Amino acid sequence: MSFRLIHAALSAAQQAVLVLRRHPERVLAAIAFLLLGGAGASFAVANLGPDASNLPQRIVVEAVEPLPLAPQFDALATQAMRLYRTDLTRSTDTADSLLKRLGVTDATAAAFLRSDRLVQQTLMGRAGRNVSAEVDERSGLIALTARWSPEDDGNFKRLTISKSEQGYTSKLETVPLNVSSRIASGTIQSSLFAATDDARIPDAIAVQMAEIFSGDIDFHRALRKGDRFSVVYETLEGDGEPLRAGRVLSTEFVNAGKTFQAMWFQDPVGGAQAASTAQAKGSYYTLSGESLRRAFLASPMVFSRVTSGFAMRYHPILQTWRAHLGVDYGAATGTPVRTVGDGVVEFAGVQNGFGNVVMVKHSGSSTTVYAHLSKINVHAGQRVQQGENVGLVGATGWATGPHLHFEFRVNGVHKDPLTLARSNTPVPLAESIKPLFDKAALLVRAQLNVAAQVQVGNAQ
Repeated sequence: MSFRLIHAALSAAQQAVLVLRRHPERVLAAIAFLLLGGAGASFAVANLGPDASNLPQRIVVEAVEPLPLAPQFDALATQAMRLYRTDLTRSTDTADSLLKRLGVTDATAAAFLRSDRLVQQTLMGRAGRNVSAEVDERSGLIALTARWSPEDDGNFKRLTISKSEQGYTSKLETVPLNVSSRIASGTIQSSLFAATDDARIPDAIAVQMAEIFSGDIDFHRALRKGDRFSVVYETLEGDGEPLRAGRVLSTEFVNAGKTFQAMWFQDPVGGAQAASTAQAKGSYYTLSGESLRRAFLASPMVFSRVTSGFAMRYHPILQTWRAHLGVDYGAATGTPVRTVGDGVVEFAGVQNGFGNVVMVKHSGSSTTVYAHLSKINVHAGQRVQQGENVGLVGATGWATGPHLHFEFRVNGVHKDPLTLARSNTPVPLAESIKPLFDKAALLVRAQLNVAAQVQVGNAQ
């Protein structure tokens, strides 16, 4: 019997060797399948065990006593309810209207808000301040906290109103802001602001994006439906609440199939030696290192609209044809006006038909003129930086309505501002910091790639 078993085993082994020689790939694939099968292999082994229906069964019966309900009801009755609500203040707010929006019905709290000096000086009549209230189950005010960031100094103000046995008290503190980064993207359907609103991107970030690409994209006339953008930007937070937007860190805009990219870069090792350079202040560059900062901005106003160009025109007041030696921008009274380049205020005051006018002297014998202002925010001899506010749009002097008259003069000769703004020389990136820039650009490319994928995912 044993001889027969040995003979059968040898025959099986010979057959196995023969199969292996003829079909080595199939045999190895089968072995690999078994090794990688995991669940399949364990399922086969599990089937070798006893049938669960044949195992012995045992029923265990235990009595369960519920906990007494009365102590639970007593605990719930003593549990204080706290409700929280957050809103933004409005310029028309009164103590009663603000508390009503926050779900507070508390005459004592309203009387305190009306009488407290800190509340009246810092909260009432101030729009856009983040305010949160803690309310009890009877809609009484337990605590109220308001936060806002009035200056670009890295801090925010926190006004706290607290209730104690003696009544309400107020306290004003200055607290450091926390900076976090956010990523967002969108697609143009009608306008840039409509798209950024849909993507929940702050208007301040949309304005920065338009400024960054203003030399490459005409945001008034060149946007197309389907254009897309991605952006990484700072959010300044107080106690975890977003208070305002910070700076655009990197952005990408695809306009008519052409891609434009930009990143913020500041020399981290420039120190005092670079204090007077553009690199010390930081600037925007393409990811290949080409500067997007030019000596002069394309426009003295954000999202401005040209109503009269640099050409002959029929003067609406003098009723005669004459050369228009500047560019007129239509805007509402009070719209901020900025200097298009670094320089020194040469004149700030009233001058003939210009009305309230500011003249800024720049390097290279260039002078810019900002006329018909309703308010002047600088003085003669003051040094100003590119983008700094010099006044507000108005209709002073010879003007039929609110607008800004802007001139660009070189050695006293009037030049077309629109032509010069788009042809002026960019500020170069120093070769000494190019290696640092290239390292930063690698990270930016990765961030923008992630943002683009988010955009594709949303579209699908």
